[in-house]
Amino acid sequence: MKQLLTIGFALLFFVLNLPAQLPAVNNYQDSFRINIVHTRTPVKIDGDLDDSIWMHTEPSSHFFMKFPTDVGAPKMHTEVKVAYDEKYIYAAFKSFYSGKTIIQSLKRDIGQLNNDAVGILLDPLNLHSTGFIFVVNSYNAQSEDQISPFQDMPLTWSWDNKWFSATKRHEEYWTAEMAIPLKTLRYPPGKKIWGVNFMRVDMINNEYSMWTKVPLNFQNHNLGYTGSLVWDNPPPQPGENIVVIPYITGGLNSDKENNEPTKGVFNAGLDSKFTITSSMNLDLTVNPDFSQIEVDQQVTNLTRYDIFLPEKRSFFLENSDIFGEYGIPGFITPFYSRRIGLDKDGNRIPILGGLRLSGNLGSSTRIGVMNMQTGSQGDYHPENYSAISINQNVLARSVIKGYFFNRQGFLSDEDKKNNPLDAWGRNAGGSFDYQTRDGSFGAFMGYNQSFKPGIHGDDKYIETGVSINSRPFTNIFDVASIGTNYYADMGYIQRIENRDDSRDTTVRLGWKHIFDDAIFRFFPRRGPIHTHVFDLTNFFVFNPNYSLNERNNSFKYTANFKNTGIGNITLMNDEVNLLYPISFTDTTPLPAGNYNYSQLTFEYFSDTRKSLSYHLLATGGGFYNGQLYTLVGGITLRRAPHLNLTIQAEYDRIIFPDPYGSTELLLISPRVEINFSTTVSWTTFFQYNTQQNNFNINSRFQYRFKPMSDLYLVYTDNYFTTPFMQNKNRAIVFKLNYWFNL
Repeated sequence: MKQLLTIGFALLFFVLNLPAQLPAVNNYQDSFRINIVHTRTPVKIDGDLDDSIWMHTEPSSHFFMKFPTDVGAPKMHTEVKVAYDEKYIYAAFKSFYSGKTIIQSLKRDIGQLNNDAVGILLDPLNLHSTGFIFVVNSYNAQSEDQISPFQDMPLTWSWDNKWFSATKRHEEYWTAEMAIPLKTLRYPPGKKIWGVNFMRVDMINNEYSMWTKVPLNFQNHNLGYTGSLVWDNPPPQPGENIVVIPYITGGLNSDKENNEPTKGVFNAGLDSKFTITSSMNLDLTVNPDFSQIEVDQQVTNLTRYDIFLPEKRSFFLENSDIFGEYGIPGFITPFYSRRIGLDKDGNRIPILGGLRLSGNLGSSTRIGVMNMQTGSQGDYHPENYSAISINQNVLARSVIKGYFFNRQGFLSDEDKKNNPLDAWGRNAGGSFDYQTRDGSFGAFMGYNQSFKPGIHGDDKYIETGVSINSRPFTNIFDVASIGTNYYADMGYIQRIENRDDSRDTTVRLGWKHIFDDAIFRFFPRRGPIHTHVFDLTNFFVFNPNYSLNERNNSFKYTANFKNTGIGNITLMNDEVNLLYPISFTDTTPLPAGNYNYSQLTFEYFSDTRKSLSYHLLATGGGFYNGQLYTLVGGITLRRAPHLNLTIQAEYDRIIFPDPYGSTELLLISPRVEINFSTTVSWTTFFQYNTQQNNFNINSRFQYRFKPMSDLYLVYTDNYFTTPFMQNKNRAIVFKLNYWFNL
């Protein structure tokens, strides 16, 4: 720990003195400016662009290439105009094209970045850290999301709000109009310059272009390269934003696995949103229901640890960054919202209600406060979850963050005596995330402390690292230490629980790691490949006494083709000092000891723009003291824009010497998506998984009869794969929710 603190403070000293050492960055907001024009007449959102305000407003039309190269101008011309009235920000796009657009889906909230689309990015605080993005494709399918400080991470498109759009396609161009309610945006009063950017996706030419010049090595939504949205007067006060979303559900379910008869179910509840200030919202939920959420996509797990499954429930996704972006999300983090309302096996625990207060305190401080109360379920006791997080922006694009999380279990005295660690768990900590104005250099340091009844010492998680991001070279270096007694009741820790199959138990053991990922990119001027990528990764894990636990070294070459195809080759070498016996078959577990093995992987994705595309992967090589062979295949058939049919399959063959056995695993996942329109869809998902001994059917019909108001009809069915097709449980439910603006 002392070594990590020394490294961290050295990095902090270096970082705080870094701005004077870096070359000056061009101020995009001086070079890229667009005036937002006031209109006294509300714009009619019909896609025609014939409103008076558009007829008398000069367009901004100089877009820059973003992908597959950031050099030069795009092949197709794009024009954009912006206006506002007392209720809305309006955006109008005119996108020239060859007369044909590529639309892969009419489904909402898929991002639209594989479709011909346009979008607007807004940074009302103009601090280059948080903002909003609104995207619409040429058939008027919408997507929207919040942009978090982790702007190099892909968007999840999980934030939902009501806004309006319309598109029309003509012989030489297609048009789009957007109306974004001011009350859905959080902004301080009186701020006359916002950050803004515009994007265009041209799938025919496989080009992504932006209004400002965003380097190729950054995401499209990176707010470090926004221009200026200049208001002639301070933005209008948005007024109160009170939203109530009641729902009702009903249906039938049976549970043959637990010998429960078929029974009817009925439920009701509501979500609501209240504007506290122009930049602060309060969200309330009472008896929330998530029956309409798609089932998790199953994967074959050949690791020694539990896999990380993404959150899909909308209440937990909005503003999730303020709570969840501590540590390394997906690997180790003190906050993982799936702990709330789900047990360790993924079974639902009833949530009685909760609230979340989030937004901005002043121009540079964000705050999030959340409290959730769950009910009992069988032997599972009620729990209360509380979280508070504060982000303070400093310097150009840096942030100091602090949090406190608490899980309180409502146990009987007997349960507290038998399971004292289940009584409560608390976590506190903070981090300093530094980033230069242009995003080319970053550094971070985090300190996390856990608290458990009767646990003292070895209960900290400390991490520090640096990152470099340039056009040809990217590098992330990370050092971390996690104590054996570091618990995260509201979090996710990937490798602290070690399975001991010889005793049918798990053993907690802390660890330390050193991670480095270096990526080199080369951009040929000619030929079918637009980018060569060489990726060298080194990962070392040490036991608390600094002995080697695991080493992973890999080298990956990727060819990104101009036709959207991708091919890669990966060579990996692993060394594992296995501390406890582990089993990958139904026979004798592998003994503890040292294992060293290598694997080679080939992978290819074909041109995704075509009506028929495919994905192939083959892996072969060593696996502990045996061999592993993996074949993965996927094929997608599209009849744009209404039908998507995808079939994916994975076959794994593990061969160990006697007496450790061998096994074959099969995962088949067909998916059928029918989009009757942008408001009516039907998706059916099959999953046949021999590793989990489960065959799952999930079929969901959705009708969005008004903006943000939906009718769902969902059918789920689960069977054993062995014995074949013996039913476990079955349910059919409907859900109706309605969005009221008060």
